[in-house]
Amino acid sequence: MEQANLKELEAVIAIARRGTFRAAAIDLGMSTTALSHTIGRLEAELGVRLFNRTTRSVSLTDAGRLFVQQVAPSLQDLYAALDSVRAQRETPSGTIRINAAPFAARAIISPLVLEFLRRYPDMNVDIVTEGKMVDIVKDGFDLGVRVAGLVPSDMIAVSLGRPQRHAVVGSPEYFERHGKPVVPPDLLSHRCIRVRLPDGSLFRWRFEKDGEQVQIDARGPISLDEASLTRTAVLESAGIAYIFEQDIFPDIEAGRVVRVLEDWTPPYPGLCLYYPGRRHLSAGVRAFLELARELARVS
Repeated sequence: MEQANLKELEAVIAIARRGTFRAAAIDLGMSTTALSHTIGRLEAELGVRLFNRTTRSVSLTDAGRLFVQQVAPSLQDLYAALDSVRAQRETPSGTIRINAAPFAARAIISPLVLEFLRRYPDMNVDIVTEGKMVDIVKDGFDLGVRVAGLVPSDMIAVSLGRPQRHAVVGSPEYFERHGKPVVPPDLLSHRCIRVRLPDGSLFRWRFEKDGEQVQIDARGPISLDEASLTRTAVLESAGIAYIFEQDIFPDIEAGRVVRVLEDWTPPYPGLCLYYPGRRHLSAGVRAFLELARELARVS
């Protein structure tokens, strides 16, 4: 049997991580057909099937699970060794993989990621957005981006400086028809655009003023899980939304939406980059963290 090459090993790990051939192929920069042939070739060389494949799902076989358990740590050690060598270069190069909540990715793309790429043209940044928390080490990411309170305790966090804040907004037309809420409980008589969390539950709107905290189980005709959809619903006068300030601020300034209950939505600790302290950092990751700290100081 021929020795499995690195691309074949990466292919197995990517499929196990992403759950589908299509998503793994996108991560690996190859076609789904080419990825399928790669796995088929490796399975033929090993003499066992690594994946159960149907038209609707992909799952690891027992042999596949054993393969991933034993190969994944070795691949991480290999990547760390390669990163150690690359770190000797004066100019950072390679790829940084970042896992972020969708709103967090939007927050860092312009001030941080694009500036990083301008400074280091030999670098690539691969951002994967997911609502749910993932193990960035297990899933092969260099960095994560989450709200400060969600950073795992065993990770090193780097504050991005800017606090987060929610805004309660509706269109001028909506408020003309229905009036404006004055205190959070008034929302119970309004049409609210509900937010569905990654675990399927509905987000409860949180408010605070002068030490008093209130949570509202918003009610309304529509539930959404993406900020751009919520923005569209607000602009179309479907109801009131509770949305991250940065996702709606241009509309507030332009008068397309009206903000209410502003004194009930104080800022809270913002986003953090985080990474495992026990892993050697490549030159590229170190440069990215240094830029993040630099921008945080001037924000």
